[in-house]
Amino acid sequence: MSDAAAADSVKTAKTRRALEAFLDDQRAAVIRKASGVSDEAARRPMVPSGTSLAGIVKHLAFVERFWFQQVFAGGAPEYPWSEEDPDADWRVEPWETIEGLVRFYEDEIGRSREISAAAKSLKQRDARKRTTLRWILLHMVEETARHAGHADILREQIDGATGI
Repeated sequence: MSDAAAADSVKTAKTRRALEAFLDDQRAAVIRKASGVSDEAARRPMVPSGTSLAGIVKHLAFVERFWFQQVFAGGAPEYPWSEEDPDADWRVEPWETIEGLVRFYEDEIGRSREISAAAKSLKQRDARKRTTLRWILLHMVEETARHAGHADILREQIDGATGI
């Protein structure tokens, strides 16, 4: 390997670690916001759109599943939504708890990390050759950060907690 190729390889590895770290920071922020809240408070819609803290956690778990398991790995995972019910991933069912939804989110994150770690490089394309791991990681940072901000506002509305 030439010196230039070796330098590029190191730069790419640092970029990958940085993207994964930024994503993990946002994932952890969502989990912190959802921790220590009662089931009743977590499922309560706090804005006119009907968004709840528990709904954000559930939605993000399915976002992880979609981008890593389906798009990147080419799997066929199950989802709660349908054409007739496109927002089912936001709805908190009566039997779901915030603790259970956080565990579900953490499990999906674990699968996403495994899939990402198995990829040879950020340039590796998804199963259908449409996008790269780099793009998916960047998109997931953006998606998760946006919803972490929503969760921050909802948590402040629930109990006044900020900065957690």
